[in-house]
Amino acid sequence: MPQLNPNPWFFIMLLSWLSFSLLIQPKLLSFTHTNQPFNKTITTTKATPWTWPWT
Repeated sequence: MPQLNPNPWFFIMLLSWLSFSLLIQPKLLSFTHTNQPFNKTITTTKATPWTWPWT
């Protein structure tokens, strides 16, 4: 059964992960974001109690 033979598939998987982690990932992480994060001012709202008509 050729599906159970890990010899060619393990090498393909290893080669693909190494190429991703060494070549593609640093190129993707070097891009700058279009929207830079900034500090938002936190606003607190006062909760008003609800008046239930049946109480």
